[in-house]
Amino acid sequence: MKLSIVIPVYNEAQTIEEIIRRVVSAPPEDMDREIVIVDDCSTDGTEKTLSQIEDERIKVFRHEQNMGKGAALRTGFAHTTGDIILVQDADLEYDPRDYPKLLDPILDGRADVVFGSRFLGGPHRVLLFWHYVGNKMLTMLSNMLTNINLTDMETCYKVFTRQVLDKIEVKENRFGFEPEFTARVARLKLRIYETPISYSGRTYEEGKKIGPIDALRALYCVIKYRFF
Repeated sequence: MKLSIVIPVYNEAQTIEEIIRRVVSAPPEDMDREIVIVDDCSTDGTEKTLSQIEDERIKVFRHEQNMGKGAALRTGFAHTTGDIILVQDADLEYDPRDYPKLLDPILDGRADVVFGSRFLGGPHRVLLFWHYVGNKMLTMLSNMLTNINLTDMETCYKVFTRQVLDKIEVKENRFGFEPEFTARVARLKLRIYETPISYSGRTYEEGKKIGPIDALRALYCVIKYRFF
């Protein structure tokens, strides 16, 4: 089995080298992998760092204008060759050492899709009460409309098989990817699992990018991709 790790990047010059190091060295060490990085028109020096990579396992692509996380993932997915696809953010909030927990339900044949939940008891940095409330409300609404019982729809860690990727078409360009993906896999009645993960969230001062406008778009997408 080959693992394709897709990393959308926008202005992460301070973290990109470290996340690549962590992803390259992450378990399971004996699993064939490729890393597909999509630079979404960074302007802070990220492009220079990525241009210096010399590792045959790593593919780097760049958007000539900023299009958003969903668009970067769409580009990344199109260049994957693995049997399993894993979404990894570049900001160090999510720990690649959690990969075995995320992969196990797929590797042993129980799941088609795995969500890594920040709310199932894993260690996490204590931050931003209202951000937490917003996540829970969006997840609850998504669950109500899709009739599944996730605890963390907005999580970065979404892992799925090649067969799942072949059945879905991502259209959202920004953070609407999360509810769109969730609605699409729920509609297909796939086998969905959740597993607890660790989480080291950032403050906005430290570079967190998702904001109130993105939350409103996510709300719209929860409804849009359920009924249309």
